[in-house]
Amino acid sequence: MTTTTDRYVTYKNIDCEGNSKRLMEMLRAHIDDPEKSNPFWEKFKEMLDKIGKPADNNGRTIDEIFLIHTYINNLYEIFEEQDDSEALELLDQIERECC
Repeated sequence: MTTTTDRYVTYKNIDCEGNSKRLMEMLRAHIDDPEKSNPFWEKFKEMLDKIGKPADNNGRTIDEIFLIHTYINNLYEIFEEQDDSEALELLDQIERECC
């Protein structure tokens, strides 16, 4: 049985949180490598460290989905540069279902 999803009707059967966390793990595999990182990704890692910590972010709560939505073009670019088809596929799914 195939489960269909439709973000405009319901988030039922859509694991936005789990998928976004998984994508950030995939991203970290690239940006934690000094050969693949740059100043932008170093600042991005600081933002990742503030997820769920509003006290560390001027009272503002952020999550992985927010960062994906905000920096989606940068994410597409790094995954394309690294030829990471699995991450690109997941990013596309997150964009369609969650952003």
